[in-house]
Amino acid sequence: MCPDQTDSLLTRRHVLGSAMAAGLVAASGFDLPASASPAIHAATPRPLPRKGKSMSFITTKDGAEIFYKDWGTGPVVMFSHGWPLNADAWEDQLFALASNGYRVIAHDRRGHGRSSQTWNGNDMDTYADDLAALVEALDVHDVTHVGHSTGGGEVTRYIGRHGCARVKRAVLVSAIPPTMLKTAANPDGLPIEVFDGLRRDLLADRSQFYRDLAEPFYGANRPGAKVSQGVKDAFWQQSMMAGLKGAHDCIKQFSETLFHEDLKKFEIPTLLIHGDDDQIVPIDDAARKSVKLIKNATLKVYPGAPHGLPATHREEVIADLLAFLRT
Repeated sequence: MCPDQTDSLLTRRHVLGSAMAAGLVAASGFDLPASASPAIHAATPRPLPRKGKSMSFITTKDGAEIFYKDWGTGPVVMFSHGWPLNADAWEDQLFALASNGYRVIAHDRRGHGRSSQTWNGNDMDTYADDLAALVEALDVHDVTHVGHSTGGGEVTRYIGRHGCARVKRAVLVSAIPPTMLKTAANPDGLPIEVFDGLRRDLLADRSQFYRDLAEPFYGANRPGAKVSQGVKDAFWQQSMMAGLKGAHDCIKQFSETLFHEDLKKFEIPTLLIHGDDDQIVPIDDAARKSVKLIKNATLKVYPGAPHGLPATHREEVIADLLAFLRT
C-alpha cells in the first residue's frame, strides 16, 4: 500500500520523418522542424440500488453525472478509457473478466459518452477526482485499476491525489505518462504545434477527424494490417458521443500534464502494457520511462502492436489481465 494522498493525452496530409508518433503528427497537420487545479469532488450517488443494475450514474459535488456500468461479482477491477472514447471501448475485457469471477466497473469520463458534457472541469485533476467519487460512492476496496491511454493518466493522477488505500494493483495500457509534450526537460516529446493541429482539425470537422484518427490509432495504416471496418466504425461512433468542449479540452490534458511525481507514489504492483509500434503514444517516451519511475512495475511490450490494444490485441490483453489479477 502506498501512503494516502489528497494533494497532490495522425495520416491526413503530413508524415513525420521519425517513426516516433507518426500517426499523431500526421493527423495534427503539423510538419516537425529539424532541429489546472479544481477542488476535489465528493460523490452524491443517485438513489438507485446496485442490485439488478448493469448501468447507472453518480452525481459529483459540482453536479456532473458520471455514467458507469457495473457487471459481475468478485474482486473489483475498474477501467478508465482513452480519449475520445468511452467505457464501451473496454467491453471485450469487461465481458471476459466478469465471466471469470470479477466485478468490473467502467465509467465514461466527464465530457465523454453518456456522462455530463460539462463546460468546466475537463482537466486531469477533476477526472481523477471523479474516479475517486465513483470509488467512494460504490464503497469498493482492494481495487485493480486499469487505464488505457488518457485513462492511464487518469489512474496515475488518481493515485497521486488520493493514494492507494483502496488500490490493490494498477495496469497502464498504452498510457500517456509520464508526459507527451516536448519541453527542455522532455526533449523526446512532441512539440506544441502537433497538439495545436489536433485542436484545429477537431474544430474544423470533428467527424472526419475521428475517421482519420482511427487509422493510426489501430495501426490500420500499416502494410498488411487487418483492422475491420467495424472496429473503426465503433471508434468513430464512440468519439462522436464525446462533447466538442470536453474533447477539445482533453487534448491539453493528455499532452501537457506532468505525471512524474504521481508515478513515484505507486507502491502497488503495476503492469505496463505497450505496443512498440504505437503511433499515438510512442513507447520510448511513455512506458519505457514510466517503468523506471514506479517502484514495483513490470513492462510487457507487444511487438509491432499499435495504440488501440484493447481492440486489436483483445485476447492478449485479456490473458495478461487475468494472469496479473491471479498473482
